[in-house]
Amino acid sequence: MIQAKRVMKRVFGGQAQGEKLGTFLGVFTPSILTILGVILFLRTGWMVGNAGLLPAMVVVLGANAITLITALSVSSIATNMFVEAGGAYYIISRSLGLQIGGAIGIPLFLAQTFSITLYSFGFAESLRFIWPGAPIQLLAVITVLGVSLLSSHSAGLALRLQIPIMVLIGFAIVSLFAGLPGHSELQVGFLAGPEGAPSFWIIFAVFFPAVTGIMAGVSLSGDLKNPTRSIPRGTIAAVLVGFAVYMIVPAVLSILADSRTLIDDPLVWLKVSAVPFLVLPGLWGAILSSAVGSSLGAPRTLDALVKDGVMPKFFSSGKGIGNVSRAHIFSTICALVVVTLGDLNAVAPVLTMFFLTTYGMINLVAGLERLSGAPSFRPSLKVPWYVSLAGAVGCFWVMFLINSIACLVALVAEIVVYLWLRKRAISASWGDLRYGALMSLARGTLLQLRNLPPAPRNWRPHILVFAGDVDRRIDLIRFAAWLNQDRGILTVSRLILGELEKHAQQIGDETHRMVNRLEQEGITAFSEVEVVPGFEAGVIAVAQANGIAGITSNTIMFGWSEKKQRLAGTLGMIGPIGLMGKSTVICRVRPRAWAATPKRIDVWWGGLQNNGDMMMLFAYLLSRNSEWRSAQICVHSIASSEMMLNQTRQNLTRMLSASRITARTKVALLSEGESVQGLIQQESRDADIVFMGLRKPDKGEESAYAERLIDLVGTLPTVILVHNASLYAGQLLTEDKRLKS
Repeated sequence: MIQAKRVMKRVFGGQAQGEKLGTFLGVFTPSILTILGVILFLRTGWMVGNAGLLPAMVVVLGANAITLITALSVSSIATNMFVEAGGAYYIISRSLGLQIGGAIGIPLFLAQTFSITLYSFGFAESLRFIWPGAPIQLLAVITVLGVSLLSSHSAGLALRLQIPIMVLIGFAIVSLFAGLPGHSELQVGFLAGPEGAPSFWIIFAVFFPAVTGIMAGVSLSGDLKNPTRSIPRGTIAAVLVGFAVYMIVPAVLSILADSRTLIDDPLVWLKVSAVPFLVLPGLWGAILSSAVGSSLGAPRTLDALVKDGVMPKFFSSGKGIGNVSRAHIFSTICALVVVTLGDLNAVAPVLTMFFLTTYGMINLVAGLERLSGAPSFRPSLKVPWYVSLAGAVGCFWVMFLINSIACLVALVAEIVVYLWLRKRAISASWGDLRYGALMSLARGTLLQLRNLPPAPRNWRPHILVFAGDVDRRIDLIRFAAWLNQDRGILTVSRLILGELEKHAQQIGDETHRMVNRLEQEGITAFSEVEVVPGFEAGVIAVAQANGIAGITSNTIMFGWSEKKQRLAGTLGMIGPIGLMGKSTVICRVRPRAWAATPKRIDVWWGGLQNNGDMMMLFAYLLSRNSEWRSAQICVHSIASSEMMLNQTRQNLTRMLSASRITARTKVALLSEGESVQGLIQQESRDADIVFMGLRKPDKGEESAYAERLIDLVGTLPTVILVHNASLYAGQLLTEDKRLKS
């Protein structure tokens, strides 16, 4: 009973101050109310009458296909980042940068304001049922002003009315279906409409705003309790429900009325429904709720543009549901200006262009993120890159077919905005997928990449491996390539000890031999040969000089040595390498039957040296290779008490959930008298790869530490020791600020 009261209070009691919205009220309801809005009631019949039943179904199918792909792309991106206020603009700008985000964000804001006008025209047209000579434009102006006042002063009321309005829309649809008994024959053309009807693409342009409702829920991202969870569920559910309704309603209308009636009478529902008086409340509720949703979303997009410096601060002062702001006033003015276009049919194609641009860019972002293979892009909902890119191509192709001139004007306008923002040199502190994309381009792109802001999500393993003789160390290089997994730059370095004057001739020959050997092994890597006076000093010098523009090595990799003094020398370089902001990896390769399955990758999580995030990321990248795709990652840890054991299990579970890496955990309780070394040897003796952390030894302690490591790795299989000295140590797995605190 108490729970039921809470639900009723949330549904009908509005949103309390500071309270966040859930999936149903925050995403699904505003989205479905916008989808089942003015186009459903006032233009679906017009579409069927002009196009014929089958072409009308094709219009619905095509428009919903684009919207479903976009919903999947939005959902994929939303499950990989914490979507804050700004909705679609936030997603695009955080993925493609402020300049491209602004070039799309401004048209998106205009599309949302145009939506207010579209719904106001729809409301004005519906009033002709009770006022045949109603002045459409004047009523549209009054409606825009009324909706603006309601959303700015009584947004809570608008939210409270969502459920009752949805019920009214349901009654209207049921009333339409109830008019079917006694009618069985098709009254419109099946394959085509009447002579002189608008073209297929004009009809498509008028209908398409019906499926743009997903932006209503996404636009409220800043008001959601858990946008990562709510946006995918609410958006996809709304698209599927809307698709079902729009596939059924045209068939029903084609049986209940002839083509001429459907074309000439926008309020044909009132004539063919079983209970006509149920139609108008649903129609008016749908139209006004959609208008209020757009009136709430447009200022939020503008606020986000202002916050990022894309638009001047003049346009915004204050934010949040119910707060009057300059952004709200400016949105209302834009909606009023669009009233001058004349009527609903004139506004709908313009609105379609803007939304198709936004949809196309969202799909492009999702496709490029997936295609770039960035380690930071690990969405819970995975959409193939070719599906998202097909959605992007579909959006721009449809724009061109609807109106090639308008399409070119829209693209030119966005390019102008982009160039303007670029000239202003606005920048941001977050990373974006351009960092990964630009790495594969030539000198001009490198110059751009050098100026992009670095961030944890941009981190990729650029590995510099000191391999010595390539023939003897080919397994070490292969492991470096597996850890890199074609996500970053792999450089194989051969150091020749001696004087440059004596060995200069060897550099070219040895480089050529290394290149040929790596190509034979199918390893993608750059080869470098340097002549140095000493090994340790040479490593430090090469590590500092390696790289170009924004692409420099961030991980230095060495092979293992069973000789204590040689290993101690390697350990002594951890400190200087760390001062460069570069991590150190030491790999002891012991080849075994890796072709056999199943494989197991063990990661020993200590938590004291901040190495765990890099070890987990390397284990994840290793598992993405074709040779290791069937491998299971197991995260081990050691607890000294029952209380620590339970706490460690919970921490590891939260970490894996936040990082979206599939792995199992195993926390062992260290028994009295049992050594850590013995426990690790026992637990990981059957693994294929074992990741363990490295610490920086104190000066003079290198030999003792080397001896302990030799005893620790003992008879274990291949062991990869990791010391994380990255600038983003502790931030490589998740961007959730709550898990970093």
